[in-house]
Amino acid sequence: MRRKDREVKDIREILQIVEKAKILHLGLFDGEYPYVVPLHYGYEYAEEKQEFTFYMHSAKEGHKLDLIAQNPNVCAELECDIELISGGEIPCAYGSAYASLIGKGHAEIVKNVEEKIKGLKLFMRNQTGREFAMDERMASSVAVLKVTVPQFTAKARRNPRPENSQTQTGGHKDDGTVKKTV
Repeated sequence: MRRKDREVKDIREILQIVEKAKILHLGLFDGEYPYVVPLHYGYEYAEEKQEFTFYMHSAKEGHKLDLIAQNPNVCAELECDIELISGGEIPCAYGSAYASLIGKGHAEIVKNVEEKIKGLKLFMRNQTGREFAMDERMASSVAVLKVTVPQFTAKARRNPRPENSQTQTGGHKDDGTVKKTV
């Protein structure tokens, strides 16, 4: 990592990034060009292996499933705490605050019904903060993707002046500057 000053090494901070981000960008191989698809996810972290396992659901057929069958090597990226850092009247002084994780891993389409149910429960807990009962009928109605990520890095840039920030979702402050909240 080039910017060692932004590297996040504390696993508690990394887990907070993964918990806060709700979309995982899954990078797949598609011939000459990468194919990146945003997906909601659930996850678990195996501390003894220092590895993330992400679960996503999908239709039972489609381009991403075809690509995973052809080449299971993937890249996973997620981010949160996105804020535009104002540079005022100096365009090149603008920047962005963020926290992110990027990792390399392997994707598979889960066949085992118990593991599909487990993945869907993790998915719903991460997306809603609630526990849901899942059964075989529900699990059989979708494809469940499992992405194991044993190699990852995380980094963050905090906003040194949060009063001069803009985030992704919109709004205006009373002084006419844009203030957006995630």
